[in-house]
Amino acid sequence: MMAPHSTLALRRFLCSGNGAASALDAAAVRKKNLVFLGSPQVSASVLHKLLAASEDPDSIFQVMLQAIVTQPPAARDRGRKLMPSAVAQLALERGFPRELIFTPERAAEVAFLSNLSALNPELCITAAYGNILPQKFLDIPSCGTVNIHPSLLPQYRGAAPVQRALQDGVTETGVSLAYTVRALDAGPVIAYEKVKVDECIKLTSEESWLSFDEEAKRIHNKVRAFAGWPGTRARVEVVNNVGYHNELEIKIITSGVCSNACNKASDGNEILFSGSALLIPCAGESWLEVLELQLPGKKVMTARDFWNGLRGQKLRKINWKGVTQ
Repeated sequence: MMAPHSTLALRRFLCSGNGAASALDAAAVRKKNLVFLGSPQVSASVLHKLLAASEDPDSIFQVMLQAIVTQPPAARDRGRKLMPSAVAQLALERGFPRELIFTPERAAEVAFLSNLSALNPELCITAAYGNILPQKFLDIPSCGTVNIHPSLLPQYRGAAPVQRALQDGVTETGVSLAYTVRALDAGPVIAYEKVKVDECIKLTSEESWLSFDEEAKRIHNKVRAFAGWPGTRARVEVVNNVGYHNELEIKIITSGVCSNACNKASDGNEILFSGSALLIPCAGESWLEVLELQLPGKKVMTARDFWNGLRGQKLRKINWKGVTQ
């Protein structure tokens, strides 16, 4: 739903001088120079849509994605290694130029602002970027900066709007598009969409099962999302030297995604071990790293301890067909 004075807001948003009617005619709209700012997985889903729009000649939102701004690489998986943000990972996977992915520690850095200004962006879009934007940044895009905020502004401004809305027991929330100003989430609202809050939404233990016919990144995200309860479980097969098969249930505690350099020889089902992780082949030639796991009734153990306990037996994956997506 459009907010009051939506025609004017939309005209400014699309930066068209030909009026609202022609602004909505994709054929008549010149592609606008856009910079996207975001960091976590939820931001990556927004970037995915923007990339699709930039590549679709029939899209009503005609944009040319010039650059991506995201948080710097951070230590993940208990500090094992520096990993790029979910937004940076998606951008690199889609072939976005590495030199146009900016990762400043602060958005007020002089070098960063200079590089951004040189691009002459017309519009910036932010979604859970994670850094405060100074006025010098806001002055750069000619059409302003628009933030995607998961609440019906002005309700639940600031951090954790979804959690606070659920905590308050609201029956309706939503997503707002609003111009960014120096005050937190206080800019003019362009548009919003309402969403009913379903009190019946809940996780079930059945959803804890993993299926390795999905890509490793998706499985890893599920492990993180389901940490605690209901957790994430998988079935594997232990094969001894004489070919005896024994099915085993494991709970995956800590996981990661093997880098592209992880090119291991496997028949597609054999689970390998390298460094300090079990390597499980997944869809799309991706590999899931399992760093910590737990057997039923046992304490959490490292992947190395589990592997050593196999005493040379082979380990094979089992795809759980009953998993609920």
